[in-house]
Amino acid sequence: MVLDLMLIALAIALYPLPMMAFILVVSSPRGVWKGLAFILAWLANLVVVIAIVLALTGGQPPSPRSPPGVAALALKLAIGVGLVVYGVRRYRRRKEKAARAAAPKPSHVDVGSVWAAAGLAVLIQPWGMVAAGATTVIEADTSHATTFIALFGFCLLASSSLLAAELYMVFAPEAAQARLLRMRAWMEGHKDEAIVFLCLLLGLWLTAQSIYELTS
Repeated sequence: MVLDLMLIALAIALYPLPMMAFILVVSSPRGVWKGLAFILAWLANLVVVIAIVLALTGGQPPSPRSPPGVAALALKLAIGVGLVVYGVRRYRRRKEKAARAAAPKPSHVDVGSVWAAAGLAVLIQPWGMVAAGATTVIEADTSHATTFIALFGFCLLASSSLLAAELYMVFAPEAAQARLLRMRAWMEGHKDEAIVFLCLLLGLWLTAQSIYELTS
């Protein structure tokens, strides 16, 4: 479970779209406070998902061959296949996007209030990967303290890129804003490749592992 959680968390942290949105948030007026609201909503969403799963399982993983255990593996398999399909479709659409006239991308956007920033955090989360994390949390056994450490590590790692950018903005706002906007411009040109790579890699891992556990 721990390895799966860390891989999923790393994929969430590296997924480009939330970071691109976050850079616009922290670059807007009162960006540090809006960035904090974004991160708190992001973390709260992960915690709520984990809490719901643990409430449903009672903190005890289902037996591997029981109907709930098989259903959990089948769901993880479906999510893995879905990520692979999405990655392949995104790869095929790259050439179509490149052929279109490139519209100018905004470098500064006022997202409004801190509540708008918090809502954006929930909307922009990579829900397919969050769902993959939820199916992995089904295996969590809360009778062991290490389980809570693993779940905390999952939330922290999944939020690490946002936390790093927020801290950079707090301690060096002018330099951070300029560098983050340059990074966002670079990410704008490479986001499709990153999304394809992350979806295919994580999707293939989940698919292969689920098939192995279902057939072994």
